Amino acid sequence: MKVSLLEPLNISKEKIIEFSEKLADLDVEFEYFSKIAQSSDELQERVLDSDIAIIANHPFRKEAFSNSKNLKLIAVAFTGLDHVDVNFAKENGVEVVNAGGYANNSVAELSIGLTLDLFRKISFQDRTIRKAGRGSIGREIKGKTVGIVGTGAIGTRCAELYKAFGANVIGYNRSEKEDFKKIGEYRSWEEVFKKSDIISLHLPLTEETENIVSSKEFSLMKPSSIIINVSRGKVIDTNALYNALKEGSIAGCGLDVFEKEPPLDKDYKLFELENVILSPHIGYFTEEAMDKRADIIFNKVLDFIKSHNN
Repeated sequence: MKVSLLEPLNISKEKIIEFSEKLADLDVEFEYFSKIAQSSDELQERVLDSDIAIIANHPFRKEAFSNSKNLKLIAVAFTGLDHVDVNFAKENGVEVVNAGGYANNSVAELSIGLTLDLFRKISFQDRTIRKAGRGSIGREIKGKTVGIVGTGAIGTRCAELYKAFGANVIGYNRSEKEDFKKIGEYRSWEEVFKKSDIISLHLPLTEETENIVSSKEFSLMKPSSIIINVSRGKVIDTNALYNALKEGSIAGCGLDVFEKEPPLDKDYKLFELENVILSPHIGYFTEEAMDKRADIIFNKVLDFIKSHNN
């Protein structure tokens, strides 16, 4: 059996060596690629004779593994799977697992960070002082109403952090979660957008959620409110968001996710607005989260091998 780690996981060399030694003890071959494949053909070549492929967030479409006769498992060191042809894999008897939960805290912390940046105008203040300008007045999170849209593990962790700042937390989810009820109150979709000073989105991307936050939702929001998206870029209608920001229907937004993965085009329309804070999809990207996801996915690979060796 052969395991191929197809891209770097931003972990220490020691952790990779430790994993390779555990595989060797199971008489499993291991190949590690320290750089991302530069083409579909190169990726296909890497996985051609693999039984198990480990990837992160680099696209892994059917073209990459359609000719891989030995492939039994795709281990995705990431939470979302929309960059993997999961249906094609399952149709061909290839199991797919992910590292769900590894970045709950890091993503939630970024939502707080983007909110603080917008409320205290940190990025703007930095630009101002470099030009010998004076500071601008900001706002506090304490006492504000935060609407958590999507109360899964990340949304609930986010609610805990906002609560620690003294915010009033409300939320919306298709099915109510007991863990969230300990922190905040559930409200209707419309009420969350109407009442919140801060909207924090934590939605998966599905056919139902694509562009689910659009002109209607922005029209419900307070002119002083902000929206944060650290989930999936396509859950927001970007054109509607741009218009809402431009017209002053809402006060600002913080985005870590976009319709496509960064780098963004130079003429990306939100670049022209001052009331926007953008980060290049780094919500999951902390040292602690990288170590945790490696532990999760390596253990799943080892468990898979052991179960198939028996």
